[in-house]
Amino acid sequence: QVQLVESGGGLVQAGGSLRLSCAASGRTFSKNTMAWFRQAPGKERDFVARITWSGGSTYYADSVKGRFTISRDNAKNTVYLQMNSLKPEDTAVYFCAAYARSYYSGIVNYSDYDYWGQGTQVTVSS
Repeated sequence: QVQLVESGGGLVQAGGSLRLSCAASGRTFSKNTMAWFRQAPGKERDFVARITWSGGSTYYADSVKGRFTISRDNAKNTVYLQMNSLKPEDTAVYFCAAYARSYYSGIVNYSDYDYWGQGTQVTVSS
């Protein structure tokens, strides 16, 4: 059974930092694009960041560019999201996602991700 398990969320003051982790089990994702999305209350799930299978390319939503960094450790089957200079508008449930097609480095639409984690809550107080 494939699982993606997020951790590292919590309550932080504006300007602070958090590091989210997404640990995969049940199969290796070292050859797969992985991403982070977030969903605030009453809003749609939005793209945050994406990293290609090799880690050679990363992509970010404009709202987090320069503040968030996505990375991966394929030996640990884990992807990370380092979040700095957090703002109250970053408050959301953060989800990890994985794309099943191997060695693909192109754009992956939201609906194409094959595996999702259960999410971890990030709350930024002002």
